[in-house]
Amino acid sequence: MPTTENNGVHLHYEIGGRENAPNLVLLNSLGSDLHIWDKALPAFEDRFRTLRSDMRGHGQSEVPVEPITIEQLGRDVLRLMDEVEAEKASICGVSLGGLVGLWLAIHAPERLNRLILANTAARIGTKEAWEQRIETVKAFGMEALSAATLERWFTPAYRERHPGEMEKIRRMIAATDPQGYAACCAVLRDADLRVDAVQVKAASLVITGTHDAATPAAIGQTLHAAIQSSRYVELNASHMSVWECADEFSCAAVEHLTATEVKHG
Repeated sequence: MPTTENNGVHLHYEIGGRENAPNLVLLNSLGSDLHIWDKALPAFEDRFRTLRSDMRGHGQSEVPVEPITIEQLGRDVLRLMDEVEAEKASICGVSLGGLVGLWLAIHAPERLNRLILANTAARIGTKEAWEQRIETVKAFGMEALSAATLERWFTPAYRERHPGEMEKIRRMIAATDPQGYAACCAVLRDADLRVDAVQVKAASLVITGTHDAATPAAIGQTLHAAIQSSRYVELNASHMSVWECADEFSCAAVEHLTATEVKHG
């Protein structure tokens, strides 16, 4: 189990794909671990050297004692890239992972090739909503949040057709450390990159879900409009489009990452 350390916190990661291919970093969402990429991963590993990690406080990465910031999560990614000798990489992040990718594009543009921002925004939710989520997880734990999270992440039709998948993901959510989850809720409560998003120069792809209530398509369109060199794709999914529409997601992502030129559109 490969790990590295950043500011005293051990971070779990996995390397896959083609050894000498371009680097692609995959960043997970709040409440998930690196396995949220499992369905899309084969298409990525066929073309790229992939780096997946568990965000601090999630999966097999250590739960920090101190509060977390969006900068800390971004610097964790840079530390992981250094660990695997990836001087530059493309970044693909979903939800909170997308927000971390956006921070990297703003603050460490020299380390990025291309950027994919999936089911995310420069500002996700409200302070009040995240404070309420923090109080809920502290009072009742992750098991109580797991069912409601599935309802946010997937459309009713998909949940009904794939009960086995839903149970697998429910267990992943429930296994998330409550302290780590709450700490990352605080990141989302405090992070606001709306003013800085226009600084992004990396060729970007914004992916949204038509049925996503957590980060609605309209918010993704706003992010697309803010990034000059970006494209926009909307999938017939809810918040976890990388799983619900894995084939369409990976196809759009690979097309973006391998295109000779990216125009705003």
